[in-house]
Amino acid sequence: MRWCLSQEQEMFREAFGGWLAAAAPAQPLREWLTTGDVTPFEERLAADGWLGVGSPEERGGQGGGLLDLALAAEQLGYAAAPGGSWLASVLAVPALTTRPDIAAAVLEHGEFAALAVPAGQPPDRPGAVRCTDRAPSGAVHQHGTVHQHGTVLQHGTVLQHGTVQLHGTVRSVLGAGRSRHLIVPVWQAGSCELFVVDAADAGVSLRDRKLLDRSRCAADVSLAGAPGQALDVDGTQVLADAALRAAVLVAADSLGAAAKMLELAVGYSKQRTQFGVPIGSFQAVQHTAATMLVAVESARSISYFAAESVQVGDSERALHAAAAKAQVTAAAAAAADAALTIHGAIGYTWEHDLQLFYKRAKLNVPLFGPPEVWNERIAAELPLRPAALT
Repeated sequence: MRWCLSQEQEMFREAFGGWLAAAAPAQPLREWLTTGDVTPFEERLAADGWLGVGSPEERGGQGGGLLDLALAAEQLGYAAAPGGSWLASVLAVPALTTRPDIAAAVLEHGEFAALAVPAGQPPDRPGAVRCTDRAPSGAVHQHGTVHQHGTVLQHGTVLQHGTVQLHGTVRSVLGAGRSRHLIVPVWQAGSCELFVVDAADAGVSLRDRKLLDRSRCAADVSLAGAPGQALDVDGTQVLADAALRAAVLVAADSLGAAAKMLELAVGYSKQRTQFGVPIGSFQAVQHTAATMLVAVESARSISYFAAESVQVGDSERALHAAAAKAQVTAAAAAAADAALTIHGAIGYTWEHDLQLFYKRAKLNVPLFGPPEVWNERIAAELPLRPAALT
């Protein structure tokens, strides 16, 4: 099945791709990735309004849905543009339905947000953060001491109603080091409550994690009595939805990276010669390129279909998202190996563009859960039927 985009979606895809070509050309991109400072790109991404795509207008967004976000993710992957803060923010914003002020700050002003969940597992897996010292109803907020009806409740820590102290460490949080707002899940008895934390608070410490793919960033988040404001949302459902969105968007990013690697491999096969002829004339190379093309085109249909399925709330959306994450990221990683084989050792050198997309595709495999995890979810979702007796 080939998925066809509407004219408006095609126009958006082309417009964002053109913007990325101008905003993140090869030389500045390499400088940003070398220094680790992608601020110029992120500031322009926010200033030009692209952060708001796919989010409701009432939250400060530009409208659209998950399919629009998937198209954006595809183009970010195709350009190897710094996309960690973007992905972290679009996954975090749905948790802020009761805090439109923070949602608008993220989407309109580039105050990035991140879900404080490990980047190596689906967002809906239970974590280890705990909360203490919940402020009682009627407590008065004042410096140094909290009183209730004339009685001293505690000294030293001041809590407003609805605020808790959070404790714990979450490792490898995507985009945490560049986020102003952290959405922290606290699990208890199988249910989840979400809290928003200011990443600049003294109770928050961040330790950057070095990733082979320099176009994304992650950090360990440690909370030592950090004040968290409760979000009046169903945390369990928010994270379940975030897991499906993450699966779709990482798959779309892999699609973009795979498409670019196919383009680079075909181009290089026409330039590199062996035995006096271009290697593209060899049947083995042609078969490799053809296999990559099949993988890219099937990944495109899978990713778009899964995005639409999750967007409209299809009854089998969990299956579709899981299939996209498991199949597309694995296929893109295989395409990366094939492209590197065609290029030879030069493809992994810093001077060649292929290494940017190779590393990106490889990181997407474990990002928010490897294919094995998502295949297990597929198996859990499929109905068990007895084998037919003959």
